[in-house]
Amino acid sequence: MADATTTRGYSATKDQLLKRLRRVEGQVRGIEGMVEETATASTCSRRSAPCRPRSTSSRSAFLDQHANHCVMGAPDEDAKAEKTDELMAAVGRLMRRG
Repeated sequence: MADATTTRGYSATKDQLLKRLRRVEGQVRGIEGMVEETATASTCSRRSAPCRPRSTSSRSAFLDQHANHCVMGAPDEDAKAEKTDELMAAVGRLMRRG
């Protein structure tokens, strides 16, 4: 198993990715608590704003990993084409969700 600082093809290290994901998780839990306490919609909306960029940066890191590790490391042109199609489908999903 790779140690915590191995990049595994990501532009961010595994530790950096986990930190980003945990930060999003903490923010979502905070918002969940606010909803349970019946906070106003505008307060919940304001608190949810930072979640999106952090989530997007994590998704971007995973796409980066796929492009650099899976596509570029594919054993032949057919595999590269298949992995490129997977990458473009993921990019399309990311763009639709914004």
